[in-house]
Amino acid sequence: MKPKPHILPTIIFSQFACTTVWFAGNAVVDELGAKAGFGNEIIGYILSSVQLGFIIGTLVFALLMIADRFSPSRVFMFSAFLAAFCNLAVLFTGDSKLLLLTARFGTGFFLAGIYPVGMKIAADYFESGLGKALGLLVGALVLGKSFPYFIKGAEFGRDYEIVILAASAMAVFGGILLWILVKDGPYRRPSIKLRLEAGPALFRISGFRKAAIGYFGHMWELYAFWGFLAYALYVFNEGQVEKVSVPVWTFIIIALGGISCILGGYFSLRFGSLRVARTALALSGLCCLLSPLFFELAPAGFLFCFSIWGMAVTADSPQFSSLVANSVVPELKGTGLTMVNSIGFAISIVSIELLSALIDKIDGQLLFLVLVPGPLLGLWQLFRRKLH
Repeated sequence: MKPKPHILPTIIFSQFACTTVWFAGNAVVDELGAKAGFGNEIIGYILSSVQLGFIIGTLVFALLMIADRFSPSRVFMFSAFLAAFCNLAVLFTGDSKLLLLTARFGTGFFLAGIYPVGMKIAADYFESGLGKALGLLVGALVLGKSFPYFIKGAEFGRDYEIVILAASAMAVFGGILLWILVKDGPYRRPSIKLRLEAGPALFRISGFRKAAIGYFGHMWELYAFWGFLAYALYVFNEGQVEKVSVPVWTFIIIALGGISCILGGYFSLRFGSLRVARTALALSGLCCLLSPLFFELAPAGFLFCFSIWGMAVTADSPQFSSLVANSVVPELKGTGLTMVNSIGFAISIVSIELLSALIDKIDGQLLFLVLVPGPLLGLWQLFRRKLH
């Protein structure tokens, strides 16, 4: 059964709109840090709070099988409302560090009902060509995460409150739009019975386990790269006469990852998700390894290399999700995707906090070398044996 023409564009736009709250705090990290009295460590704290909230949220959603037991569109809408509220709450935390980090934690918690549930909705509509659909969907996710930097770089976004307000408004609109226009998909198989052991038991499936471990290696690199990208641009500017715009180029480099997800989705139709994931992960791992040399280049060369890295580091993400979704039975797709997301984001917190701990201890040009083991782990799994 072919979905109606509006289904995929609606899911894509809603995913884009609702995930703008994800990096809204990082886009205005200097202003939030000044208000709460944080130093450089706020970069890691702000992002890790969202990641931790997302981890706890995905664990709750997975163990209770929420996306498989209830209407995914309705779960998506209510999660969008609550994520928008928590994002907006950072404007009312005053100088309290605890309240600020709690608000960001809440945003991450309810994003668990947006990102993996959005993928579940797509999987319920697209039994074939899922790699392409998820490529478009994760591309929208990446653009949503980069969009607060675009707002911050614009003339009207110089007031940090505008960035926060715009992200929350977009999340509410995206949630309503999806609920109105996208009903439960034809391939949805709801789980009637709650089975707390269902998620962990999926790791006994060889194909699921290999795809999951590959994704974990990818996640060691991805969010740490995104979270410290602006810092890398600041480090590069220190030795330059002509400075590059940090918010504008942070937006561009992250947004290029959205384009690469879309391209990867089309490539997956011809070459398969596994080959696309291997290629992208190998290229991003190479960029990790060569990253100290990028800082020695002229601005154009530096920005070109980081743009390539921004594309490679993201292109494999939807293909890993496709491999995971296709390795489990339909009634457990939502649980499988959410469980893998949860563990992957837990791993990302470790790499983010490790970079936070090292930021004042080692040369900034060497910081990203810490991320090299992630792609190596993922490639080791993907090349061990063919995934089924």
